Amino acid sequence: MTSPLLRHHRRRLLSTCTRALKCLSRSISWNPTGRPQQTLASSVSRSGTALHSGDFTTARLLPAAAGEGRFFVAGHSRPRTGIPAAIGHVVDSTLCTTLSRDGTRVRTVEHLLSALEACGVDNCRIEIDGGDEVPLLDGSAKEWVEAIKQVGLCVAEDQHGYTLDKLVPELHEPLYLWHGSSFLIAFPSRKIHITYGIDFPKVPSIGCQWFSSFMDESTYTKEIASSRTFCVYEEVEGMRRAGLCKGGSADNAIVCSVTGGWLNPPLRFFDEPCRHKVLDLVGDFSLFAQNGNQGLPIAHIIAYKAGHALHTDFVRLLSRLTIINRTKIKATKTRMQHPSEQSPFGNFV
Repeated sequence: MTSPLLRHHRRRLLSTCTRALKCLSRSISWNPTGRPQQTLASSVSRSGTALHSGDFTTARLLPAAAGEGRFFVAGHSRPRTGIPAAIGHVVDSTLCTTLSRDGTRVRTVEHLLSALEACGVDNCRIEIDGGDEVPLLDGSAKEWVEAIKQVGLCVAEDQHGYTLDKLVPELHEPLYLWHGSSFLIAFPSRKIHITYGIDFPKVPSIGCQWFSSFMDESTYTKEIASSRTFCVYEEVEGMRRAGLCKGGSADNAIVCSVTGGWLNPPLRFFDEPCRHKVLDLVGDFSLFAQNGNQGLPIAHIIAYKAGHALHTDFVRLLSRLTIINRTKIKATKTRMQHPSEQSPFGNFV
């Protein structure tokens, strides 16, 4: 039978630990959603032209175990290389988000990851064949969302048959980054809210646009997923000379001329370029996901003239704060359990 002294000591120690954890996790906390992690109910694939290489590639999406998260399998050597869809594997790239590990890379991952994050596919194995890029399809996330809906979702189990509760990151303090005239700010919020602004003063048909909305799966599917990538016609030749956009066309992007306006109308939304930037942001912020948990934090995220570089730099900031908190928490636990301070009644942390 537990003595009153032992119960009192346990309560004091647990109370101390709770206060320490709250204090040490000031900026971000990971909270249970009350829902288990999910994965695809079966495999599904899509093929098409890759944006930058112009190769015809295939992405095959397969179920993955709880806790595995989302990861790519790529490369020509056997065994093929697994590349986690995590911020630690992002490498510098132009006009897309690129992941790399042990010399193997996968480019243009943002649209697919955006759809997986928004649709709640927490764990997924993604096999890439035919090149080192995810196929662009129609330039949006619409076909990826349709592929996910086609096979459906199921509760993910780990190798022992257990399920894992899905965690979601929540922001508790304002954070910001800026590059020149571009900035990205996040404020605490009760729900996920994204506000995005773009400005193309030399391209009147695009001009300055703003989009703002609370974000959930329904809103994403109806308002964001079908927004296509866009480009300025006068810049295309320069990009191709740089070895980029070899697979870009009027079938997988909306093209705007400085003088001639939109060359392949109609637009799906009057502010389709701005909505597509929201799509990109969701995909890039999915790289904050860890072990099958959500990547997009509960926060009001405001971006202006941002892009993949600023998106991923902000996710690195979130990741560094998480690492700092974990280090402090680990040190606190170690200190509290040091032999010179440890309770004779055992460990309760």
